[in-house]
Amino acid sequence: MTATAAPSLRVGNASGFYGDRLGAVHEMLTEGTVDVLTGDYLAELTMAILGRDQLTDPTRGYARTFLKQMKESLGLIMERRVRVVTNAGGLNPRGLADKLTELADALGFEPRIACVTGDDVLHRIEELGLGRPLTANAYLGAFGIARCLDLGADIVVTGRVTDASLVVGPAISHFGWTREDVDALAGATVAGHVIECGTQATGGNYALPAELAGRDLDHPGFPIAEISADGTGVITKHAGSGGAVTVGTVTAQLVYEIDGARYAGPDVTTRLDTVRLVREGPDRVRYDGVVGEDPPPDVKVGLTELTGFRNEVEFLITGLDAEAKAARVERQLRAALAHRAPAELRVEFTPAADPHGRTQDAATARLKVIARDEDPAVVGRRFGAAAVELALGSYAGFHITAPPRDARPDGVAATHALVPATEIEHTVITPDGDRESVAPPERTRRLAPVPEPDPPASPPGGPTRTVPLGLVLGARSGDKGANANLGVWATSDEGWRWLAHTLTVDVLRELLPETAELSVTRHPLPNLRAVDFWIEGLLAPGTARREGLDPQAKGLGEWLRARRFPVPVSLLQHPPTAESEENP
Repeated sequence: MTATAAPSLRVGNASGFYGDRLGAVHEMLTEGTVDVLTGDYLAELTMAILGRDQLTDPTRGYARTFLKQMKESLGLIMERRVRVVTNAGGLNPRGLADKLTELADALGFEPRIACVTGDDVLHRIEELGLGRPLTANAYLGAFGIARCLDLGADIVVTGRVTDASLVVGPAISHFGWTREDVDALAGATVAGHVIECGTQATGGNYALPAELAGRDLDHPGFPIAEISADGTGVITKHAGSGGAVTVGTVTAQLVYEIDGARYAGPDVTTRLDTVRLVREGPDRVRYDGVVGEDPPPDVKVGLTELTGFRNEVEFLITGLDAEAKAARVERQLRAALAHRAPAELRVEFTPAADPHGRTQDAATARLKVIARDEDPAVVGRRFGAAAVELALGSYAGFHITAPPRDARPDGVAATHALVPATEIEHTVITPDGDRESVAPPERTRRLAPVPEPDPPASPPGGPTRTVPLGLVLGARSGDKGANANLGVWATSDEGWRWLAHTLTVDVLRELLPETAELSVTRHPLPNLRAVDFWIEGLLAPGTARREGLDPQAKGLGEWLRARRFPVPVSLLQHPPTAESEENP
């Protein structure tokens, strides 16, 4: 079958992270039809979690929930001839494949199972100059997955591949694309990027839920990409499932976890500034116009490390003189630990809602003390004992929320390095157990920023009203190691003209003071009526290690939308609806 003759490929996704809805695989198989079912289980933080698993049991390192899902649904998969592609293999794809084979044997099935490996470069960290991480995994591309499917695999288990590769690989195999088909590869990458995070493409975590009024947003269905032979396609979901697919929900996912208009991958660089979206019908959004470029010569290697150990205790301080009481217990605790103080002792005081309150809870302040050190003994029982020993000799009304626990791993610092693609041993283990190497791309192109386009026509004028920005703008944000991505979009041409002219880097720094001293780059995406802000160092030192309530910047966009700013009244008079959405 030639590429031009092949029918469209219907690829569904049933997992956006390790811990996503367990029943989603069964739902996707029973609520409608798909040709391929994908599952994305890996994030930067997940790699560290799997690395910790392997420290206690080297046979682990994969997403064990995938086996539970297969136990329930493998019969349906085989009966309906649906092919499965998943990165649930994590740090041990061969181990998961072996467990899956055991499960299939026990259930009486004989699926052909293949693996993609070679991403794990931990054994080469000295050679590659990567320091001493807990995990080190290259982001592989889609051609290994495609080769597995070409050889008749029913299930393909990978380690770390790019999230979009789970979709691009089946498309390569189905349509017969080569590395020269960069526009088609880029189109499929767009599809993969949209559906990789599951229900975030169908109304989950959506900033403008009023647009989706009348839809079941409590149980959104998982997304589907219908991909054509030229890489264009439609984002949709099973008819009758919850949630919604609109230009807005697709835009929100396209501007998530990117760092500019060039979206680099190991097989193709996708120009996100060329993507066009149009509503084709209810819960159907077509994407087209996507331009692809040769991939960069280097691949990203994700590195994670554990950042020592931590413990904490929270003192509850009721009534009068709370700050003086807090200062006293802090002095006492520091003195008790002086003979071997933790490397870091952080104190956070939260005043009572009302020291004279009608309830004791309202009259109670909190003093949280967080201890960190490389040595678990320093922040373990020794720290806990020092806190508890103050119980009868400190401030009046001394009590704590709970006894201190043993030391536990502090968190994760996630960074990355670039390694030449020629240094990565991208390997396929075929359904018959043979090993094949996947060659890196011969043609590459170094990344360069896309010049900022000319701004659109003059923004709307007239009277303004100071209101929360969220009344007229959507946003989505997230983490990439120590950096944060913040995508902001408008829902009309008029709104886009205002956004493009108004929300500059300087204005963003004023609205979000925590970004004021950081490097911030703005990337306009006119076809999406969006701008992307890449904020360097906001999450330092890295994923899940930064202090504060939001170490992964998931709520950063909602903070921006809550900030008050003068907005043209004309934008406030015509709120958008999902049924009227359409890109230029």
